[in-house]
Amino acid sequence: MRMTEVRAPGPGDRQRADAVVEAARRAVTKYEDYRVALREGYRILQPGVPQSMYHFNHFGNAAEAERRFDLSRPTSLLYEKEGEGYRLIGVMYTAPASASETELDARIPLGVARWHQHVNICLPPGAGWEDGIFSGDGRFGLNGSISTPGACAEAGGSFVPRLFGWMVHLYPFEPEGGDPWSVERQLTGGETHPH
Repeated sequence: MRMTEVRAPGPGDRQRADAVVEAARRAVTKYEDYRVALREGYRILQPGVPQSMYHFNHFGNAAEAERRFDLSRPTSLLYEKEGEGYRLIGVMYTAPASASETELDARIPLGVARWHQHVNICLPPGAGWEDGIFSGDGRFGLNGSISTPGACAEAGGSFVPRLFGWMVHLYPFEPEGGDPWSVERQLTGGETHPH
């Protein structure tokens, strides 16, 4: 994973980030019922694969994020499995792969949040990105051990230097004192606080 550099918050960064958290919370509260998300065009990425965090992706919102930033239209809604359903924990916003750090900072301040890209991924033989990112073979996919074109070719996979553009996770429902921009939670997909 490639991440933006850590920065000290600049003047107004915290206030701007807090406003993003509040706007995101208001915009996605209706998706606490995951069925609403499904009705509005979000699709669960690999629902049959056990995950600590499920991405419900909206490809129309992703396309729009390539042109402009709209807090009310996240590319992904982030859920944890809860019984037979899902519990909303956050959102993911995206930006073009070509976006500069200045452009990313204009969307969400880099002094508070870190954007990331998935890079150097080897997809399993014959698999597309959607089927191959959660490969059961530890060599392939997002958490795979293969990260060079040569090793990927030797294993018969398809090397992807960068999968998608820039992404940032936001957890607007964190309790008081929690970090809505938690990189740890983003990297592990797990909870950083008790329910």
